[in-house]
Amino acid sequence: MNVKQVVGMALLGGLLIVGCKSQQGKLEFLSPKSGDNITYGQKVPLRINFPDTTVDSIVYTVDGQFLEKKQDTTAVTLDTEKIGLGARNLVAKVYKGGKEEVAYSSITIVPEAPKQYTFEKVKEYPHDIKAFTQGLEFEGGFLYESTGSGANLISSIRKVALETGAVLQKKEFTGNDNNNEPYFGEGMTIIDNKIIMLTWLNKIGFILDKKTFNQLGTFPYQESKEGWGLCYDGTYLIKSDGSSKLYFLDPVTYKEVKSINVYDNAGAVDYLNELEYIDGKVYANLYGKDIVAIINPVSGAIEGHINFVGLYTNPNRAPNDQEMNGIAYDKVGKRLFVTGKQWDKLFEVKVIAR
Repeated sequence: MNVKQVVGMALLGGLLIVGCKSQQGKLEFLSPKSGDNITYGQKVPLRINFPDTTVDSIVYTVDGQFLEKKQDTTAVTLDTEKIGLGARNLVAKVYKGGKEEVAYSSITIVPEAPKQYTFEKVKEYPHDIKAFTQGLEFEGGFLYESTGSGANLISSIRKVALETGAVLQKKEFTGNDNNNEPYFGEGMTIIDNKIIMLTWLNKIGFILDKKTFNQLGTFPYQESKEGWGLCYDGTYLIKSDGSSKLYFLDPVTYKEVKSINVYDNAGAVDYLNELEYIDGKVYANLYGKDIVAIINPVSGAIEGHINFVGLYTNPNRAPNDQEMNGIAYDKVGKRLFVTGKQWDKLFEVKVIAR
């Protein structure tokens, strides 16, 4: 072995020693690592690189909430079902000899990949091409539809004959709010003899008499900043605001009492638009896509995607302002209806698993 080899080996040995000391001195999560997506339902062991395995205690927290305290370095199990979907911050605080060291890991808990569905077209019905559809309901043999403004269109609530598409009754919203902003109609739903209708940026909702369309009152938004979609599950009004959240409102006071984040297996899903509650699930138009998401309203998981690409084939369809928007369900006849903004057709469809 020559001098260069000896020197080289000495330098390499020194680097290895420094590297080992550096690694030994770093308290960090080995798993799950920051940035990891964890599938909801998994029980995940929290493994940490401890520079020194002799400790007085270790306190584990999730988003600041106590998880577990230990007097040794054995793994702690994180039950994802107990903490739910979404971004979560894991912290391990290690105490020894009156000193504290901290390790962090930021993860996202996501559901399994959504089931994929396609459609079968059952029947076509005429639809007012001037209807900038924002909300849609089917009740008592009629469609109830809320529309927005744009291109000389005026926001409205209307009662529509299914078979002919004829507008049987209509109320237009031509006034302004306190900021002199014109009312832009958005999603709506029906509770007994009342229609509840949102506005987009005006931060208020309207309470209307279902029979006469006369205004009975208004209510302000709270944490939700905009009005997009609205449905009713029999207990709560469920509202979207264009974000990845769904808000749950008391149907008497209209106060927002809770919210959930909506996720698929890739992460948070924004642009939740028009909503319909069907057999325990929330169906949501995804703005800008011919796709309807099927959402679990308890967990926030997107459990399915219905791909409606190819349903509306009008060659004159514009790329903007003619998005798919409008889901209605006939609870008695078990029929599903869908349409879009300024579409000349409304479709009865059957959902088929792929």
